[in-house]
Amino acid sequence: MIQVAVEKIHDIFDKQMKHQWKMRQTTATERIEMLERLKANILARLEDLIAASIQDYKTPRLTAEHQIYAATEAIDYACAHVEEWMKPERVEKPADGKGAYILYESRGTVCIFGTWNSPMSVTIHPLTEALAAGNCVVIKPSEFNPHYNAVLQEIVDATFDEQQVAFVQGEAETSEQLLKLPFSHFFFTGSPRVGKIVMKEAANHLSAVTLELGGKSPVVIDKGYDVAKAAQSLAFGKVLMGGQFCICPDYLFVHEDDVEVFAAAYRATTQGLLYDNGEIRTTERTQIVNEAHFNRLKNLYDDALAKGAVVLSGGTFDVANRLIEPTLLGDVTEDMHIAHEEIFGPLTFLKTYTSLDGVLQYIQQRPKPLAMYIFSDDEAFQQRCLHYTSSGGVTINGIVQHNTYMELPFGGVNNSGLGNFHGIHGFKTFSHARAVFEAY
Repeated sequence: MIQVAVEKIHDIFDKQMKHQWKMRQTTATERIEMLERLKANILARLEDLIAASIQDYKTPRLTAEHQIYAATEAIDYACAHVEEWMKPERVEKPADGKGAYILYESRGTVCIFGTWNSPMSVTIHPLTEALAAGNCVVIKPSEFNPHYNAVLQEIVDATFDEQQVAFVQGEAETSEQLLKLPFSHFFFTGSPRVGKIVMKEAANHLSAVTLELGGKSPVVIDKGYDVAKAAQSLAFGKVLMGGQFCICPDYLFVHEDDVEVFAAAYRATTQGLLYDNGEIRTTERTQIVNEAHFNRLKNLYDDALAKGAVVLSGGTFDVANRLIEPTLLGDVTEDMHIAHEEIFGPLTFLKTYTSLDGVLQYIQQRPKPLAMYIFSDDEAFQQRCLHYTSSGGVTINGIVQHNTYMELPFGGVNNSGLGNFHGIHGFKTFSHARAVFEAY
């Protein structure tokens, strides 16, 4: 593990503090050139990034490729729009003045804390929008993917001077040192527990923060909806990255009349996705990131079964390969840890309902999640779910798509986060909206 010295961190920060005014003056053309150079260097190391992802936690090649191309597409999107984003935004002409407009100017210095599960989407993507807004940036990646970090370090070093962008590796001590510095903006992805620490430290500098957190993202399936279709989406969500992503479906509401057929469809889907000739496949599957996380998931499962939960599908734990079959539990009660902790893995549980009112009340009484999923062809049902709940984002009749559409903001609310990014929403997050009034 590379551990950057405290003196080096302070040296980088001092350089960026001095350089921020020059970065603010960069034109759209200059920002596009920086971003295009970043994209070219990423694609030049495509195979190295894929190999590193596989080496760190056996990410399937297709998943590793998708994460990289999602980041380069975000770069393309920013390049196509940054000139328009940078233009002063004229507002209605005041009665007692010549004009008025909003000037989007860079915040100055930005510190981005990444996480291990999707290093492209939580480091390169926010970096893209921070650069589009004209900021200097320090990236602190998670220490859990050392091989991926080594390649990203080389890419960043080849693309930027450290007074523009620096890649700072290390463990908790490095993060603590960065939080002691008065960055203009901190962008953090991780747990609510650590998010509170980041927010508290940022308050010492009155720094702006964006917190991309998590929570227990619920799924509501309407009575009579095509349960096979829903099961395919939801089981795939637990296979994708081993269920280790922040908007992974966490628990499901299924009408009591549909439970048996849904559970059967979920079993059939996982059989089709993961089994070859009756043997569960261990290749092309994302490992649980480390032994501690694997044991945490096993403990959630064991605790639930010990307190009366039943296995409706799955239940296979491969300790040697740190793989868990997508597992669906029933009869989960509030005294079980799985009912309250964010799962962040291929386990989920099913709750039955007869009235949507009870479902909505249950969701209302819990911390606001990062995502919510609604499966229904009835617009009135969809709208009731939307109007009587709150979440960072929603996908209807699918999963995760609200995170992939660049026109939509991505972020949480309260316990699941603060602020958002993606496209113009990220540009504005990393900008200060400066009011300008032109008097006569």
